[in-house]
Amino acid sequence: MATLPLSIAIQACCLNCGITESSKLTATNGFRHRDKAMHGFVKLDAERKLVFREVVQNFNENLPRDHNLKVYAKSQVSVEPMEQRFSTGTETEEIDKVSTYLFRTEIGDVVNVFVRKRNAKYTVNIEVPSSHLSSNDRRLVLRWGMYRADSSCFVPLDFKSSTPNDTTTTLETPLIQTSSGRFTLELEFEAKQIPFYFSFILTSPADANVSDMEIRSHRKTNFCVPVGFGRGYPGPLGLTFSNDGSMNFAIFSRNAESVALCLYDNTTAEKPALELDLDPYVNQSGDIWHVSFGSAWSFVSYGYKFKGNLLLTNKNNFDEGHVLLDPYAKVIAKSIPNNHGTGLKYLGRLCEEPAFDWAGDVRPDLSMEKLVVYRLNVTRFTEHKSSQLPTNIGGSFSGLTEKLEHFKDLGVNAVLLEPIFPFDEQKGPYFPRHFFSPMDCFGPSRGPVSAVNSMKEMVRKFHANGIEVLLEVVFTHTAEGEALQGIDISSYYHVNEVEDLEARNALNCNYPIVQQLVLDSLRYWVTEFHVDGFFFINASSLLQGFNGEYLSRPPLVEAIAFDPLLSKTKIIADCWDPHGMAPKETRFPHWKRWAEVNTKFCNDVRNFLRGEGLLSDLATRLCGNGDIFSDGRGPAFAFNFISRNSGLPLVDLVSFSGVELASELSWNCGEEGPTNKTAVLERRLKQIRNFLFILFVSLGVPVLNMGDECGQSTGGSPAYSDRKAFDWNALETGFATQTTQFIAFLSSFRKRRSDLLQKRNFLKEENIGWYESDQTPPRWEDPSCKFLAMRLKADEDEVNQPGDESSHSWGDLFVAFSAADHSETVVLPPPLEGMGWRRLVDTALPFPGFFSTDGEPVVEQTVGLFAYEMKSHSCALFEARSL
Repeated sequence: MATLPLSIAIQACCLNCGITESSKLTATNGFRHRDKAMHGFVKLDAERKLVFREVVQNFNENLPRDHNLKVYAKSQVSVEPMEQRFSTGTETEEIDKVSTYLFRTEIGDVVNVFVRKRNAKYTVNIEVPSSHLSSNDRRLVLRWGMYRADSSCFVPLDFKSSTPNDTTTTLETPLIQTSSGRFTLELEFEAKQIPFYFSFILTSPADANVSDMEIRSHRKTNFCVPVGFGRGYPGPLGLTFSNDGSMNFAIFSRNAESVALCLYDNTTAEKPALELDLDPYVNQSGDIWHVSFGSAWSFVSYGYKFKGNLLLTNKNNFDEGHVLLDPYAKVIAKSIPNNHGTGLKYLGRLCEEPAFDWAGDVRPDLSMEKLVVYRLNVTRFTEHKSSQLPTNIGGSFSGLTEKLEHFKDLGVNAVLLEPIFPFDEQKGPYFPRHFFSPMDCFGPSRGPVSAVNSMKEMVRKFHANGIEVLLEVVFTHTAEGEALQGIDISSYYHVNEVEDLEARNALNCNYPIVQQLVLDSLRYWVTEFHVDGFFFINASSLLQGFNGEYLSRPPLVEAIAFDPLLSKTKIIADCWDPHGMAPKETRFPHWKRWAEVNTKFCNDVRNFLRGEGLLSDLATRLCGNGDIFSDGRGPAFAFNFISRNSGLPLVDLVSFSGVELASELSWNCGEEGPTNKTAVLERRLKQIRNFLFILFVSLGVPVLNMGDECGQSTGGSPAYSDRKAFDWNALETGFATQTTQFIAFLSSFRKRRSDLLQKRNFLKEENIGWYESDQTPPRWEDPSCKFLAMRLKADEDEVNQPGDESSHSWGDLFVAFSAADHSETVVLPPPLEGMGWRRLVDTALPFPGFFSTDGEPVVEQTVGLFAYEMKSHSCALFEARSL
């Protein structure tokens, strides 16, 4: 037989995508047919052309019809039974699954290939019609090889005998002609050799004067079938498991020309133990690449490689050799050294999500107007040694559970967690890498499974104590480097259109695949972690279209509003931008479902208390922010705050006001920074009480910030990075004692007077009155006016309910606010007949007398005249009660 060159490059069948070093080892193979031993050796040249030598000596033209050829392969990989089970009445062997592949040849005939798993071994059956051959030629030979990625790197058939100097092995095996004239062949492989691609062409050997006839596919390439793994399914995205343990991998990439699945058998390995190209003709449906396996074998983690010029932009020279995290991986862990040489990177874990018993969990399902929210950072809240928690508990979800009583003492019924998604460790939690798992550092053992389990346990215990769990989420941008950039940057991100967005790794949120990613992530946190709601950071960017334009009906925002599951949770737009760019004044579309973090409340209250605001602005914030929420929503959709995790903390708002802090609208109360002056300290203490008081007596949802209750400071720095761990020793100070007790009082009072302070709808105009200190109407637009009082009248329809004890005990509220630097004598309106005024709060009085549940009666000075003297920079609360 003449020596023939054979190109085995896979071209359109399976694109080159690299291979592991172990797969590049070559081997000599021997196989036996009856009593004759035949050996084949081939060599691969620089152009990746396979040259076949004489591999069959004394080849017998009339091969026996009962030919039973077996090829045994050895490797370090083993498999488990696959998904389906199939059997015939004539076979005693157990067949788990049969995959059928039909190939059209160059001349239009069909070649059938059947891949079976039988008794822990794999068989490849090939059937070829006889019409390929002339009547004088009854011989057909299979030229074949095995590979996992690039066809230049064939899988060794005898791993133990392989050496780096061996040549790459392929084989020639004759087919058998059946009585019906068809040619068949069955090859059997040990399960340890899979997975691999089986690549072959058909040849009809001729004599020395005539060239061999070669049969290829209609694309003029070799035939190629997967063995030991299946085509898989395009949905759902990510890694999913069947009941029998089989796995399906699916990932989106519109612009990838080739995708390789990388499997690791060691969490510290730099290179994958198995790298498997996905065939675009078999493992791609539209923009989804997919593949399935019977089991995970000994592999522990996985990632993907993507290749293709369309994946790159002028500003994104992403290394195609990077192994990237599956965006839909549910359990992830830091596994292999980062491609940039800094730290570790993430891979998906080849395991099912840990089971958790939610039995008995009942969501509090609080209406928004009932909420009192406490924002915190999971790590900083309990990592300080003063928390007196074990090292493995401090800074974790379990640490939050241990401090549950602190929230109950404050009267809080919802905790808001800063972003817990895996994030860029250098930039912080507002630069996420992933959206489907908590950061592993939040678990007691700092592992991915412990993070998942401890968070679920935390949520369950919080729910049992009537406390909801809300998450801050960032879906508008990602960390730089290896988030989604290498998978398909032009689909996931704004590129080449909007310069400032591109520089910030801005996600194209209203692009269909990104919209699906966000919705799937949110639903996952609700169904798997029982999360009660979400604060969407940098929410104004959710309104941007493909080219950065603002949309009146952004698809993602509308989809969240009407999603059957998500619309039943709290969905809050927070337009704070962690990139530090100036916030845009944008009317957020809400469909009467979206609430908003109310920055105007913060700014107007700060301005008033430092003596620079208008009375009209303060009144608007007190009675529900009608300029924002009168468009079909109501005051319950306003989430009000005084301080947050960016900017100055509460104690610094009254201690620092340098030129560089102009945007903070702070006031140092007479001296910059720390001081020992009694008058300044007393003024600062009053201002802190005033801030908290206004926050709780205003319509809307009050949001407290971690550390404000015990006076934690950043030294006047507004930077997020300068926030410190919560110091539990500070709760023992006198300041913390009176502040925490005051917050608890305000929370309790707000709940008790829910008829006036926890309104889902705006107060009726006739039920609210505005006054100056002498009962004259306020001068709303006069900047020199520093005093405002309001009377909230109890609505008879809401207060006098049957069985409501409060209906005959409590009446109207009178609230006064003074930013003046002098005392004011306040005239109170006459109460209803049979009632008298009692002072419950005066922020100018010393502790503990500045607030009281029972209150102090306001003495009637003359018939029908009630007056009270208020000190400078103070607030006061009066309640009408039955005499």
